[in-house]
Amino acid sequence: MKRRLAREIAISSLYQMEMNEVSASEAVDMLMDELRQDNEIGADPSEIGSTDEFARELVQGVLEHKQAIDGMLQQFLTGWQVDRLSRVDRQVLRLACYEMVFRDDVPPKATINEAIELAKHFGFEESGKFVNGVLGKLFLEINELKS
Repeated sequence: MKRRLAREIAISSLYQMEMNEVSASEAVDMLMDELRQDNEIGADPSEIGSTDEFARELVQGVLEHKQAIDGMLQQFLTGWQVDRLSRVDRQVLRLACYEMVFRDDVPPKATINEAIELAKHFGFEESGKFVNGVLGKLFLEINELKS
């Protein structure tokens, strides 16, 4: 399974849900259909099923914990409000916070690195640095946040 691809689908799905007010399954379905039909990125067809499953887990997890995630992020956004962030940065931070606090299958530092790359890929020029700063602060408090 390509976890990076699943994270890209999750970020795109969360973004689409916010922009177009579609359900989680509709957003993921649309992106997975595009992947299955076009497969412009050359994904291994045998891995598409597990990528789909992981992307759905991520999206559902963010949605289930969204209020708690936004509260945690707010602690580390100096001079910013969660709802005032760019939509891309907000979704990248939410996904990373979910993985760092509510999942144990990826080390937090790996999650931060992935989030930085996703922010660079989807966001603005400074998005990677911004995401790194916020998640770096969150990382310092990770043990307290998990308890």
